[in-house]
Amino acid sequence: MNRTELSSLFDLSSRVAIVTGGTRGIGRAIAEGFAAAGARVVVASRKADACAATQATLREQGGAALGVPTHMGDLEAIRALVDRTVDEFGRLDIVVNNAATALREDLGAFSPEAYAKTMDVNLRGPVFLVEAALPHLQESPSAAVLNVLSAGAFLFSTFTAAYCAAKAALHSFTRSWAAEFAADGIRVNALAPGTVRTDMVGHLDAASQERMERAAYLRRAAAPDEMIGPALFLVSDAASFVTGQVLIADGGLVPR
Repeated sequence: MNRTELSSLFDLSSRVAIVTGGTRGIGRAIAEGFAAAGARVVVASRKADACAATQATLREQGGAALGVPTHMGDLEAIRALVDRTVDEFGRLDIVVNNAATALREDLGAFSPEAYAKTMDVNLRGPVFLVEAALPHLQESPSAAVLNVLSAGAFLFSTFTAAYCAAKAALHSFTRSWAAEFAADGIRVNALAPGTVRTDMVGHLDAASQERMERAAYLRRAAAPDEMIGPALFLVSDAASFVTGQVLIADGGLVPR
């Protein structure tokens, strides 16, 4: 192993990646990291203006990028996302299921509408994105799926129980997909962040944010950019013998 061979392990040149929820927070950081590693990146988000702005920024940074407005609760939109990606770049190698919603729903006070939205965005959407992407991933020589979970998938929450349950279910799908698609050369792994300084966390009150930060061994929240390394590792050749695994990047929250 020399310096050139080592750097090539993290090179995504010629690969095409979809990153859902890719216009802000962890998804935006991953999109920028993948573009810097040479990937052609398609970012998906509900808001057309955010998609356009992110597309422009990635291109200004020297990357090949496309923004596609997509609601993960809309299966037709998910299929269109895959079609737009392949029409634009001719292939699809990497799928990052990052889009999420963490609606507050106290146990004993669920509403059917909020429960359905939580499951649609956090679980059904990712499942059917992989379904739509599968024929293209099967043709890729370096196919990888990365499901962004949450440390909450391994803990408990009395007010985001549905969100945590959906993320736990996506972990289960990660292992099932890894087993099912291994023969096609498709690797499937998951990343489980802890407390990260994103809009989702920023909407909480100051006391809740401080409590979440201090709950981990490292006693702080992560910056979104700190998720780039783990994500890049899992989709790149550096993890060529890794599949069906979850990398918990939580500052020591779950162990504690």
